[in-house]
Amino acid sequence: MAKTRTFIAVEATGEVRSFAAAAIDQLAAAADHVRWVEPDNLHWTLQFLGDVEDVELHEVCKRVARAAARHEAFMLEAHGIGAFPSAARPRTLWLGAREGNEGMIALQAEIERELAGMGFHGEPRRYVPHLTLGRVGRGSHGEERLARRVQELSDYVGGVMPVDEALVFASYLQREGPDYHVLARAPLG
Repeated sequence: MAKTRTFIAVEATGEVRSFAAAAIDQLAAAADHVRWVEPDNLHWTLQFLGDVEDVELHEVCKRVARAAARHEAFMLEAHGIGAFPSAARPRTLWLGAREGNEGMIALQAEIERELAGMGFHGEPRRYVPHLTLGRVGRGSHGEERLARRVQELSDYVGGVMPVDEALVFASYLQREGPDYHVLARAPLG
């Protein structure tokens, strides 16, 4: 049975992408061995589903549309550079959210509830809206320098964008990095 690597996300707008690219430039000066996300691939992940059987994709799209329709569109302010698991031990570098954060959390929870009926379960950790900027590779040097830079950028202003739809994406892994294709658009009510 054919499967497609699938995730649900909100696409970053041009303004937020520009601010994110500028943040990457500032972080890159303090880091080595980081795989940076291409600006065209920047998105706010709502739920990663993994490999989904192609016969289930229609139902996934239908459930995401139903969940999105129950939420009003809202504005999201990208704000603050952070890292997982922590700024002191950065492995994943991200741009966070301030205004609209609660809207993203509510939208994500609703989509997760809809998809749980199909056997898709979310992360056990609390959902934190963020745009992944880069992943720190093994053998990276200068972790302290990077941690300092992340803390210096904790109040980084990342632009404002409307959140008016959720997208279902297919992700095809290539040597150059992932290639994303929109499978469905789910407008917010």
